[in-house]
Amino acid sequence: MIMRTVNGGLGALASSLNRRAPLVRTHMADNAMAKSTLHRRIWTALWLAALVLGAVWLLPTAALALFLGAFVLIAAWEWCGLAGINAPLVRGGYLLLMAAVLLGLWRYAAQLWPLLLVMSLLWWLLQSWRLWRIQAIPINPTPQPHLLLVGLLILSATWTAVLSVHQLTPHGPGLVLALLLLIATADSAAYFSGRRWGRTKLAPHLSPGKTWAGVYGALTGAALVSASIAFWLDLSPLHSVAMLVLGVLVAMLSIVGDLYESLLKRRRHLKDSSQLLPGHGGLLDRIDSLTAAAPLYALGLTWAVTGFPLELLTDR
Repeated sequence: MIMRTVNGGLGALASSLNRRAPLVRTHMADNAMAKSTLHRRIWTALWLAALVLGAVWLLPTAALALFLGAFVLIAAWEWCGLAGINAPLVRGGYLLLMAAVLLGLWRYAAQLWPLLLVMSLLWWLLQSWRLWRIQAIPINPTPQPHLLLVGLLILSATWTAVLSVHQLTPHGPGLVLALLLLIATADSAAYFSGRRWGRTKLAPHLSPGKTWAGVYGALTGAALVSASIAFWLDLSPLHSVAMLVLGVLVAMLSIVGDLYESLLKRRRHLKDSSQLLPGHGGLLDRIDSLTAAAPLYALGLTWAVTGFPLELLTDR
């Protein structure tokens, strides 16, 4: 009887282990996949950061215009997907149009750069009001050609803003890197503060993971970076305060840029704009915050903060 009880217990244990074995293997496979994804994300981030930072710091503005122009064309290809435009011929035509716009902006910088940056800023201010009113996002499988015009404005203005800051002497490249640092710090601070204290959702229909605690963390991080920029530039007390305000506003618009791309992706039932960058999605997924933040940053640095006249936007 004792042997039957022992055998029965061992049999039940073996049966339980057999049932759990697939779950254990699945859990191990999930962990391995998560580690692999993390490694891809890290390596992609490292080489992309080295490439961009090196280009910003080492290249003259004219060469940087070509370098960033290639990035803009990649982003334009992805933008077609967000607009529901999938025909390769149409996408190719859009890339040619974007290239022509960038060439025109470079040729007539004095006339067009300030106007384009102001138009882009007004667009993002409109979106910052509009996005909070969205209560539902129906999937839209039909093409939306009007979004191609929006893409022309947003992507060309981002290119223009970065170049307009880069050509400022003597700190242009450093100021571009400061913008990237500001956005990265705000993004990281939002992530960690949101995970630690996040309760109230910021825009649940657009991005369920974002919280108001994350926003406060982002603004705090942006303020710290802005204070560092003011110290580095040796600004007067008044201009230092303006730099602090500018940094906070830039961080706020960077969140709007993130939410706007989330809106476009949800309309298409997409997780990423593409699979170009392993572990990160598409290029647009990496620069969505920059597209909204860069025009305000450029206008603020060259006009409101340092006292430079607006004409210096085109002093190359």
